[in-house]
Amino acid sequence: MLQNLQHSVPASRAFRDDGIGVIAGRRGFCRETVNGLGAPLRRYGGGVPAADPVAIARHPHLGPQLRPGWVRVDLHSHTMWSGDSTTTPDEIERAVVESGLDVVCITDHHAIAGAEQLARRLPCRVIVGEEMRTHAGEIIGLFMTERVPFGLPAVQTAQTIRAQGAIVYVPHPFDPMRRNITEAALVELADAGLVDAVEVLNAKTSLASLNAKAAQFAEERGLRAGAGSDAHVPNALGAAFVEMPDFDGPAEFLRSLEYAVIVGHHWDEARPWTSRIVPSF
Repeated sequence: MLQNLQHSVPASRAFRDDGIGVIAGRRGFCRETVNGLGAPLRRYGGGVPAADPVAIARHPHLGPQLRPGWVRVDLHSHTMWSGDSTTTPDEIERAVVESGLDVVCITDHHAIAGAEQLARRLPCRVIVGEEMRTHAGEIIGLFMTERVPFGLPAVQTAQTIRAQGAIVYVPHPFDPMRRNITEAALVELADAGLVDAVEVLNAKTSLASLNAKAAQFAEERGLRAGAGSDAHVPNALGAAFVEMPDFDGPAEFLRSLEYAVIVGHHWDEARPWTSRIVPSF
């Protein structure tokens, strides 16, 4: 699906700077001649109209139109299938529409059932993911087909993710408030070639220096950079995402992520308490 993508500006321009406080960057923007066979790339969603006051007030960086053949992807989000999130299917469906996202990676803690169900319901493409706790901290698998148990060593967890053809994505790698993976374990994984991408912008990480440290690690190691809202409440969805060429499947996803533009801002507002019934598994 992707052909002849070329870098055209320096790596320092990879994080779109539209006044929302995004951090310095890794990869360059690119000029694209996509899908050399001549067929149009598939699009999902298409973004939020600039006149939508609810969405623009929540995520003011959504105004610019996407380049043809590109999509907005939130690589890290949670629903009520996570033990620490109560976002219902109805709520995430509304949030997807308001956020203007084309692709949502649903990465519930130790669960993939919710993502599988929502993939048949949401008005966007869903990548089934799982955020799992290892002995050394958290790792995310994307394009998951089987649930991976928690509590395994980090290397074994990454190998188990890879064994099912999924992608190893390291979230909030230097944020101690997010159950981050230890730096020693991250280096071990990277040295073993078991890291596909690093989250360089996590919307719940309050210190920009921690996101910047993740971006520096990805740059020094030549790793792909990703971004995610880490949304545990509906309004947070889309607070951080990447703009990237469209893709079909995990292999093309990784190729597209090489050209991703990082967009987003900090969002960690508390959710008012309400009683809810959530899945018990």
